[in-house]
Amino acid sequence: MNTMKPLYCFLLLALALSAGACKNKSRSGGEEGAATLVDAQAASLPTDTIERPLALIAVTQPVTIGGYFKFMDKLVEQYDTLVPYDLSEHLLVRANPWLIDTLEETDYYRQMARGNFVFDQRKMVVLHPGDTLRVPGPKTAAAIWSSINNTRLDINIPAFRLRIVEGDSILYDFPCRVGKNTEKFLVVAGHKVDLRTHPGEGEIIRVNREPVFTDPVTGEKFKFTKRDDRRTTRMPIIPWLEPIIDSVRYGHMIHPTTNPRTVGRAASNGCIGLKEADAWRVYYYAPVGTKVIIRYDLMEISPSGDTLRYEDVYAPAKARKKAGIQAAWFPFPKRAGECWCEP
Repeated sequence: MNTMKPLYCFLLLALALSAGACKNKSRSGGEEGAATLVDAQAASLPTDTIERPLALIAVTQPVTIGGYFKFMDKLVEQYDTLVPYDLSEHLLVRANPWLIDTLEETDYYRQMARGNFVFDQRKMVVLHPGDTLRVPGPKTAAAIWSSINNTRLDINIPAFRLRIVEGDSILYDFPCRVGKNTEKFLVVAGHKVDLRTHPGEGEIIRVNREPVFTDPVTGEKFKFTKRDDRRTTRMPIIPWLEPIIDSVRYGHMIHPTTNPRTVGRAASNGCIGLKEADAWRVYYYAPVGTKVIIRYDLMEISPSGDTLRYEDVYAPAKARKKAGIQAAWFPFPKRAGECWCEP
């Protein structure tokens, strides 16, 4: 935690203004002057870290997905100078876990299950007037940062699972898709590329919150996607994460897929694909610097003690090692916001 910031002396004024604007109940489940954190947050923190928020931020205008990141960036910039720690988007959202739940519900297939066809996810409102975001106190912030720094992503290729692990505890266990067991000529690479996802250890080195999409097979940019139900929609704005594995940038991203029927299969061009809802949660639990372990374990022991065996979906390890050298030649987009992958 950093030392007290120069403008921290204005905190009391900011608290008074924030609290005065938040007199009605919000979806975070609290009222002005609430003595504890929201239930979901309090349940995940030691009792000695539960404290009053430093400020309550009232939402006065609807915030859509299209303007969500800009809105969050402005809040972080405004309140970072008023708190005695480094405030970030991840910290602010983790202190308001109901917001992750809300973002998960923008998943196209969750909406379709309710009879709601969403053509453009960017227009969906995720923050409404009357909602309240809480700026955590220093003890709570320290506990959240400790949790973030102790979290890793664990991916087992033949199991088609991505797990968010904190310490020795599995927080979330999501199905995923991995790279195909084949080679393919990719226009963006200019040569044949091994598409298998490569095992190893590394960390998240880059986050792309608003990617521009390019099909690596054809080199064509696209804005629309055909869903599993054969309907066409715009590509959703959900962050993509890039890991570096064994000091190599393979170009294999961790990202949402708009075709979840491919989840649980070796069906991508090397990327690790998740359902849209799951990708939102992974984003907020895996900021830049998060450790990533990608394994190829054909046998695991489940938390309940059962032995799990998986099909060997790839070629022998020797072939994978050879493919890893070739994959290191894969070029990277010249534009920072570009992503080369399939929906």
